[in-house]
Amino acid sequence: MAKWLNTIVALLILNIFSSNIIIIFAQTATSLSNNLEPEPSLPEPRAYIPNENNLDFVYHSHDELTKFLRATSARYPNLTALYSIGKSIQGKDLWVMVVSSSPYEHMLGKPDVKYVGNIHGNEPVGRELLLHLIQYLVTSYETDQYVHWLLDNMRIHILPSMNPDGFAVAKEGACEGGQGRYNARGFDLNRNFPDYFKQNNKRGQPETDSVKDWISKIQFVLSGSLHGGALVASYPYDNTPNAMFQTYAASPSLTPDDDVFKHLSLVYAKNHAKMSRGVACKSATPAFENGITNGAAWYPLTGGMQDYQYVWYGCMEVTLEISCCKYPPAYELRKYWEDNQLSLIKFLAEAHRGVQGFVLDSSGTPIERASLKVKGRDVGFQTTKYGEFWRILLPGYYKLEIFAEGFAPREIEFVVVEQHPTLLNVTLQPAKRTDSAIIHHYRPLPGSPQHYRPPHPPPPSYNSNSGLFSSITNSLNSIYSNIFG
Repeated sequence: MAKWLNTIVALLILNIFSSNIIIIFAQTATSLSNNLEPEPSLPEPRAYIPNENNLDFVYHSHDELTKFLRATSARYPNLTALYSIGKSIQGKDLWVMVVSSSPYEHMLGKPDVKYVGNIHGNEPVGRELLLHLIQYLVTSYETDQYVHWLLDNMRIHILPSMNPDGFAVAKEGACEGGQGRYNARGFDLNRNFPDYFKQNNKRGQPETDSVKDWISKIQFVLSGSLHGGALVASYPYDNTPNAMFQTYAASPSLTPDDDVFKHLSLVYAKNHAKMSRGVACKSATPAFENGITNGAAWYPLTGGMQDYQYVWYGCMEVTLEISCCKYPPAYELRKYWEDNQLSLIKFLAEAHRGVQGFVLDSSGTPIERASLKVKGRDVGFQTTKYGEFWRILLPGYYKLEIFAEGFAPREIEFVVVEQHPTLLNVTLQPAKRTDSAIIHHYRPLPGSPQHYRPPHPPPPSYNSNSGLFSSITNSLNSIYSNIFG
């Protein structure tokens, strides 16, 4: 009680001394749920122990995966929706299962989150764990209060396999190597996205193009990508402006939201059975303090998925390396599930940390694609077509900058506390002539998905895309990739 009183008093004082502060604890949009965060008494998620009537702990072929997803969707029509975001080179559907109490319709004011597995075809532990996560969520909704709250307050999109063609040729028991890692054309899909630090000249592949189209249509707030070959949660940036020398120096490449990314990574690592111990998989491989690492500090890579989603769309993604062996024997899958179950659930709940709300005009109409930026954190985000926004932040005092075409910009101060998200509704007024220069300055570039980017790093002193330096760097990164994940 004392903690709550102190929080309320602090907020009242801030409200008195700053006319710009807007802290909203009572939701003004009547269509929103009032239960946006776990109650202090909400019990921990229960352990899910599959039985003979549930999914087996084996590796499932693409046909078997498809059959399971279709059967689950038919059996739980009120909790699941199945859709394909595209096809692989060999024509396999890239299936996504939505699990939520509102699977077919976006829940106003409640975030969309996702998991992606098997981006490297020879790293299939995540593929199987995501199938079990689906099974766990749908069978626990009526009996587990935590799962019930989770599905009532977000939509969870699960893509078990982004690289089904690679998986089809990978070999069970192969802990290292690259067989099956790439797609059917020999491309590493986690090196195939646009890159903030360097131009990525690799030809776009159907699988990555499908994911890019997918995340351009849904405002994902939080994401996890499941990999194998190490035991660590790795966070952006994956790349660095000087990749050649950073490979040796192992210096971190930090985002403006480094505190949040470290927190998200720690949530996964500390709820995992082993990850937070930071034990190296092999004597020759690095150990990771608390089981987390900055991606570039581990080894830099160009064209990674997590950097792209963060810089282009403001979605906070963490790469989850969950098995020392890339393709361990199937009999070990049950143990991997037991190690990761709690982490998979607790990580998603972090989407309700920070600030969320609506941007509206003076008549109460939502403003779509309004651009927002937390001052001092120069990676922006945008509102949905319903005027919604979310940003994961740790407790503290912040300023939010809001811009929209035809409206006067605003700057609003707010406070984030530990106990619940700050609910913030912003009303923008029509722009006057004096505002036109400011509005024009923040107009996005053609084809740009959002207004803001972090200040671009200075170019390296050599040409990183050609010649000897490029060849050496690419060779080293390929070796690192095949060893670690």
